Amino acid sequence: MLDLTVIVMTKNEEKNLGKCLRSLRGIAKRIVVVDSGSTDQTAALARKLGAEVFEHPFTNHAAQLNWGLENTGIDTKWVLRMDADEELTAELVQEIVAKLPALPEKISGIWLRRRVYFMGRWIRHGGVYPTLELRLFCFGKAVCEQRLMDEHMVLTEGEETTFARDFIDNNNKELSWWIQKHNWYSDREMADHLGRQKEEWEVKPRLFGGQAERRRWLKNMIYYRTPLMRRAHWYFFYRYILRGGFLDGKEGLMFHFLQGYWYRFLVDAKIFEAQKRGSRPEVFEDLKA
Repeated sequence: MLDLTVIVMTKNEEKNLGKCLRSLRGIAKRIVVVDSGSTDQTAALARKLGAEVFEHPFTNHAAQLNWGLENTGIDTKWVLRMDADEELTAELVQEIVAKLPALPEKISGIWLRRRVYFMGRWIRHGGVYPTLELRLFCFGKAVCEQRLMDEHMVLTEGEETTFARDFIDNNNKELSWWIQKHNWYSDREMADHLGRQKEEWEVKPRLFGGQAERRRWLKNMIYYRTPLMRRAHWYFFYRYILRGGFLDGKEGLMFHFLQGYWYRFLVDAKIFEAQKRGSRPEVFEDLKA
């Protein structure tokens, strides 16, 4: 076993959690599940597969994750953040086992490559793959930035490296749930955009930084400075045509349209509504699932 704790946040994830936890077998000293009031068999399944379950009310993903880091008794050197619909590939497991114990002490964070599936198809184009995410980090040397949406882990000390193999994001729930989730996301992204305050620890927008910094710069400095409503059209054209999203087949058309156009247009519509009314939502319920 590696000197590693895995932390997974859940809410009604019995359709996804099994493959997530099974992919972690044999590499972690502890698997910690932070559940926000599941009404299905999520908690029972987690315990059956060897995880410890902690209950905590949900406010947002960043707060939930930071609560889990601070309140579940983590005493390992390394922590791996996972979502319930994600799993490690066998190749990434081998890479983690081989490389993690041998890393220099100056390394505090590891970027992993995220591979997204939609309706069973790997979405390889449109700028979606690979998405690099800081998921593996030294305990006490990273925090989750306080955002309602698009939150990232940020190192508070130490240096970073990147592993070569992928982890998989493959949600087994129905399309209607996916649409409901993104409608819920759009409220949060609208509020984040209109009223968010800068925090000490956050991903800094930098055109010539890492992938997360570059994407944050492009979103803040280019996307959100182009005309409301029109930018969703341009973004879809850029992603589906210029970045080759059309190569992902029928599933890719649905994914790039829904996530790269419909969702972005929905966010803009809610920004328009909030600006017209002169207000924005301040309290958000948990996702109903």
